[in-house]
Amino acid sequence: MTDQRFVVTAHYHGESASDFRDRLLSLYHPFGKWAVKQADKVIAVSEWERDRLREDFGVDATVIPNGVDVERFASAEPEVRDRPYLLTVGRLEEYKGVQHVIRAMPELEAYDLLVAGSGPYREELERVAIEEGVEDRVEFLGYVDDERLPRLYAGADVYVTLSEFEAYGMTVAEALAAGTPCVVRDSGALTDWIDRHSCIDVSNEDQKTVTDAVRTGVDIVPDRSALVTWGDVTDRVETKYNNV
Repeated sequence: MTDQRFVVTAHYHGESASDFRDRLLSLYHPFGKWAVKQADKVIAVSEWERDRLREDFGVDATVIPNGVDVERFASAEPEVRDRPYLLTVGRLEEYKGVQHVIRAMPELEAYDLLVAGSGPYREELERVAIEEGVEDRVEFLGYVDDERLPRLYAGADVYVTLSEFEAYGMTVAEALAAGTPCVVRDSGALTDWIDRHSCIDVSNEDQKTVTDAVRTGVDIVPDRSALVTWGDVTDRVETKYNNV
């Protein structure tokens, strides 16, 4: 114990896509509950995370979402390519759901799919692309540097993320800041984006559902004014610290 007061921002998922990690989480749970209960204030980055913290640890958190550098993405020159494209960004893990986007590509013949990110699931994703006969329209970019990333978002017709577990959904914020409509999975903290930012949601990942969502999403015009900047976040967090 200490007399020093402190504030916790948890970034808590509550579960994972790995049985092994879930077992570790069950062992961690008593310590995690003790730790957050010692905090004078707890901050959650989404309403979904706040609900998980309340259910799992019995704490009432204040929601202060992550920020985004709106101007950086809003001012980006769109990437120029010969064909229109869809974009997904993130570490290549099974739970991220990129395989479901690839399986929808046979019905989305007008588009290529650009996959930005690296990870252990890439080989399987490449196999799925070959299996679906779309390997010539799915391009794995690997790691993308900070200079190119905003251009990729700005040039995409639709950004798609079908991840099972997210505490916030930073890539959705970045895509919307770039003016690109989004299709998101109705799961985890991605649910928080659906009503507030007019993203199209999918409740399952079958080919028709994803295809229909992408075709609907093309017509969405994102509202950047609803996004939280890092300046907003700093002010709100500072206020919490000062109140403590």
